[in-house]
Amino acid sequence: QAALVESGGGLVQPGGSLRLSCVASGSGFVKYIMGWFRQAPGKQRELVASITPRGIPTVANSVKGRFTISRDNAENTMYLQMNDLKPEDTAIYYCNTNPPLPPYWGQGAQVTVSS
Repeated sequence: QAALVESGGGLVQPGGSLRLSCVASGSGFVKYIMGWFRQAPGKQRELVASITPRGIPTVANSVKGRFTISRDNAENTMYLQMNDLKPEDTAIYYCNTNPPLPPYWGQGAQVTVSS
């Protein structure tokens, strides 16, 4: 059964960095545009960044210049490198196809930016 599993979250001080990973089990994800989404407390889930099967990235204006999305199709893995983190980046981060397919929402990775 296909699934997506996020990892790499944690607690970091403002200005710090984290790298999230999303491992896809099962075949087929290499054909999809994939995305990183986040949901902060009391807010709707939002798209942070997406990447085409060939590796062309798009990032939201709120994280442009700080976050980088990448993927390794051979390893069925997608990454989100997050630099210069700010308290407003605190959220649960999820990976999914873009647009998202409901069966593939996982547990997410908690990212907390606080001093």
